[in-house]
Amino acid sequence: MKSDYDVCVIGAGPGGYVAAIRAGQLGARVALVEKDYAGGTCLNWGCIPTKTLIASTEVLKTARRASSFGISIEGGISPDWPAMMKRKNDIVAKLRGGIGSLLKASKVDFIEGLAKFAERKRISVSQKDGKSLEIRAEKIIIASGSEPACPSFIPKSDRILTSTELLDIAHIPKSLVILGGGVIGCEFASMFAALGTKVVVLEMLPSVLAMCDSEIVRLATREMKAAGIEVETGTKVESVKAGKDSVSCRTAGDEFKADYLLVAVGRRPVSKSMDLERTGVRPDERGFVRVDSRCRTSVPGIFAIGDVTGRMQLAHMASAMGICAAENACGHSCEFRDDLVPNCIFTSPEIASVGLSEDECEAKGMKYRTGKFPFAALGKAMAMGETAGFCKIVADAGSDQVLGVHMLGPHATDLIAEAATAMNMEITAHELGKAIHAHPTLAEAVMEAAHDVHGSCVHAPSRRK
Repeated sequence: MKSDYDVCVIGAGPGGYVAAIRAGQLGARVALVEKDYAGGTCLNWGCIPTKTLIASTEVLKTARRASSFGISIEGGISPDWPAMMKRKNDIVAKLRGGIGSLLKASKVDFIEGLAKFAERKRISVSQKDGKSLEIRAEKIIIASGSEPACPSFIPKSDRILTSTELLDIAHIPKSLVILGGGVIGCEFASMFAALGTKVVVLEMLPSVLAMCDSEIVRLATREMKAAGIEVETGTKVESVKAGKDSVSCRTAGDEFKADYLLVAVGRRPVSKSMDLERTGVRPDERGFVRVDSRCRTSVPGIFAIGDVTGRMQLAHMASAMGICAAENACGHSCEFRDDLVPNCIFTSPEIASVGLSEDECEAKGMKYRTGKFPFAALGKAMAMGETAGFCKIVADAGSDQVLGVHMLGPHATDLIAEAATAMNMEITAHELGKAIHAHPTLAEAVMEAAHDVHGSCVHAPSRRK
């Protein structure tokens, strides 16, 4: 294996492996160093495993209401957790192998081990067999990602889990307390509630999913409660005690007991283990490596991408930054933008958004108009038996340019792609509504909401002029 490279990428997550492949496509000699598995957190302990298990629970829910579709199923309907886990693991392994093939096709050297900087252009890799490998690279891309954060007052126990451990749990918990009502906490709450687990979500802030449009938050909270999830907001956990068979969380006014506790209070950057001080790169007080719009750190020749930069902690954001960093590292010119990054939450129903919310427009003092259309008014949603939710469009009051699109409903995470594409082209609400959408489809909700911005939606009660 070579020891001198044009580009070395540290971390093989959705940012790192994409950066390595793109640099290879551009003709660079590339090394990709990863301490665990190709695909990083997203593929192995995050996005893919979670969504695979969620897909199983959606099938379970559909089977339970099969009679409403005119389908008769004899016998009991219940989840087979070992089979669900096997399916999850098989999918992860297949995708991991796919990444390996793509790396080989781009002539990327994949090196397993823990990377540390020896100096600005030299990296020492501690391999799993105990040996050490030193490599030199003209350009280095840091894609080390993030890991689950855990408050210091939380004790160590087999009953206290992060998302990583929960994805490999041997059985379906009878009860689960989730500390944190963000994306991770609410996705796991929806999944395990569908599997029959008694779920309690404890959130310190006034609402769960605080990053979302406030109207969507209200409806999402209502749907979670309708699914049997107990949601406690404005609730600060003061102490946690773990026993042999259970765990308890005490707040100022109550105590919550369960078989397990999931700690889902956020993620922290993986940056301390790399000896960054040897390069001159200085992470901020929280450990994030700050970059400019070209993914450049303060040190020439060193780039950083994804979660470790403190930007939006999303796999697709990391991949976009990876392409940007690779192109700049190879002498091309590329910039990324983070104002139109789709945000997807795989609760039930799904949530998706891109751009500004009403709350953000008001905070900026912007004049805007909104249009909204309920999925309950769509023939396709009725046919699917999934009518909860709506699509909302926020448009500038003067120019009519679409500023934000927010959805809660069936396949919202797929539908948001149209909005992101349209907004990148600086589309107006009038233009978006004018685009003919196929019938009957869920995407009609976007068209109808665009019409509603101007009070011209024919499939909803007309506004008075």
